[in-house]
Amino acid sequence: MATTEARVTREGDALVFAGALDRAAAAGLWAPASQVAAGAQRIVLTNVTTVDSAGLALLAELAARLRAAGAPVAIEGEPAGLSELRTAYRLTPGLDFPGATPTT
Repeated sequence: MATTEARVTREGDALVFAGALDRAAAAGLWAPASQVAAGAQRIVLTNVTTVDSAGLALLAELAARLRAAGAPVAIEGEPAGLSELRTAYRLTPGLDFPGATPTT
């Protein structure tokens, strides 16, 4: 079975991810995601096939940076692995730690 290469694009107020967000993908997506993240208010995961812990770290850090810049952040989609990892790391549905205050 062919795999889809992970990617991120900016569509309006959204960072739209696709493919498997695994360790290799997370490393490769840092730069492009950072370049297009400013002002985003949504992280769309509807075309993501799976997420591992490195993918979750990428998403959580991006969400934290957007919140720190004053943007409300909505997460859309629930790819395989996300719910379990969110629970394991005690993250909210918005990929934040409960009671966390954004840093400046």
